[in-house]
Amino acid sequence: MSFSNSLELLSFHWMAYTIYAFIIISVVAWFGYNLTRKEKAKSLVRIPFYGYMAFLVAGGVGHHIFTYNVVPWVSEDITRHEITPDKTFDITIKKHQFLLPQEKMVIECGEKVMFNVVSEDLVYGFGLFRQDHTMVTQMQVNPGSRNDLLWTFNHDGIFNLMSTEYSGPRGNQMFVKNAVEVRGCDKRVAMLEGGRL
Repeated sequence: MSFSNSLELLSFHWMAYTIYAFIIISVVAWFGYNLTRKEKAKSLVRIPFYGYMAFLVAGGVGHHIFTYNVVPWVSEDITRHEITPDKTFDITIKKHQFLLPQEKMVIECGEKVMFNVVSEDLVYGFGLFRQDHTMVTQMQVNPGSRNDLLWTFNHDGIFNLMSTEYSGPRGNQMFVKNAVEVRGCDKRVAMLEGGRL
């Protein structure tokens, strides 16, 4: 199993955590039921409770170990010192404005892109969002420190840029429509399906 974007990962987590939550609720309900009983639970009856607890711990830890290796950007983050980006965009933020290197940052499918972001005054956020307002990726941008984000885009789309950190009332206006365009993924998929790539 592998996830190519955060929406696929989110839907998997939604399903896993829903099941996990129902199991936890059943444990609480079972525990509450036993509290209302007049006779105390015998020691043998307590074994399922500890079994439940062991299952919850194993399930929660196991879920994160399982998804650790399938999240596409984790391995990229771990080995980023060995990766040379295909493109680098230097972005400055000051006085609640994004100063972009070009009006629209165009990226080809599969390119590894480095966003170098510098804040000249406050703590800001750098977040890329799909047109349906779901987040692709984000990072905090601190003044006087290195702030860079390495990302590989595997889906076509036009993405908006928004600050994801509170930087005062003016921070609500930090929005750049259609700041990033990714193209070529649909063509690449068609070529893969046709056996030409």
